[in-house]
Amino acid sequence: MAQPTNRQELVDYCLRQLGAPVLEVNVAEEQIDDLVDDAIQYFQERHFDGVQKVYLKYQITQDDIDRGKARPGGAPNSNGSVGIASTSVTTNIVGTATTFTYYENSNYLQVPSDVIGINKVFQYSATASGSGIFNVKYQYMLNGVNLWGGAGFDMLSYSMTMSYLETMNFLLNTHKAIRFNQRSDRMYLDVDWSNLREGEFLIIDCYRGLDGDDYSRLWNDSFLKPYLTSLIKRQWGMNLIKFQGVKLPGGIEFNGRQIYDDAEKELET
Repeated sequence: MAQPTNRQELVDYCLRQLGAPVLEVNVAEEQIDDLVDDAIQYFQERHFDGVQKVYLKYQITQDDIDRGKARPGGAPNSNGSVGIASTSVTTNIVGTATTFTYYENSNYLQVPSDVIGINKVFQYSATASGSGIFNVKYQYMLNGVNLWGGAGFDMLSYSMTMSYLETMNFLLNTHKAIRFNQRSDRMYLDVDWSNLREGEFLIIDCYRGLDGDDYSRLWNDSFLKPYLTSLIKRQWGMNLIKFQGVKLPGGIEFNGRQIYDDAEKELET
């Protein structure tokens, strides 16, 4: 198909671009499978169409809180519980009798493996604004503000009040410090875990790689198709280089080096 909708159709499309079935493309199925995986990984990590922005919601458990508050080396927490660090590394200094031991706390949350990057964690508390009937906006509207008549509603005053509260909220509830590396699938929360409550939700602003099983149009991407074709072409050239100079019946000679060099230029482009 000119517009592939799954993995195999994309492979067939690329092989046709290289001359199949008129020519025999000397690349094994296992090699092609590896190249498809490589192309998808590169597409997801380096191309803006390979990811989508999502908001993941995670509910805090008591185990998460205990793990985040745990003190290294078996030191007791404020509630009397004992926490053991997730990793301890002992380093011996050559020529001395001194031993240095380092600990790393388990203040992280495991995230799905298809998460490419994390922007931030939304604030889970808003001291300056309150909630329910104590919400400032609710009280502002409740106390004699005539929304529909217009005469009693001062937009300038309202805007200045909200801006002031946002500033207070920014100063009192700073954005949560996070660390994330997609190879570890862990998001570290460098916060006071005592402020977290069981059952609360964290909203994570992040990017996830598109899954071709869920979004079939991924296989028809205008970058992915020629990119995978060039990868297969380069592998074809690599396979044929070892036969350089070997003549086939009729005087035909393999030119694996030329195929490889052409594919390299295409990939560089």
